[in-house]
Amino acid sequence: MAESNMISIKLILTFVTTMILVNVMVVSADKAWCVAKEEASEQQLLGALNYVCGIGVDCRPIQPNGNCYYPNTVRDHVSYAFNTFYQLEKHGLGTCDFSGSAHVVYKDPSKGSCVYPSN
Repeated sequence: MAESNMISIKLILTFVTTMILVNVMVVSADKAWCVAKEEASEQQLLGALNYVCGIGVDCRPIQPNGNCYYPNTVRDHVSYAFNTFYQLEKHGLGTCDFSGSAHVVYKDPSKGSCVYPSN
């Protein structure tokens, strides 16, 4: 009897562990970020950055002394702004295209103290 109880406990623990791992994998797969495409021109990115920051996206983190000012590149600043817009709009009419200058990635683009929001 004790042996069958041990087998039952092991089966239950195996099932619970499997369900936890599956849940972690599914939750992680749901995270997506919107970043600038490598092939987008700087002119295209600057235009998109002006648009995104001009419509009310909080671009303070990419200003001097902001958490996302470094790395201080147009591509990194634009990626942060694109992603902030994308995360705010993700459940509505959100887009990650910006005239072909952006795309969705599934690897967290955060760098150092600059944490990209994700839903």
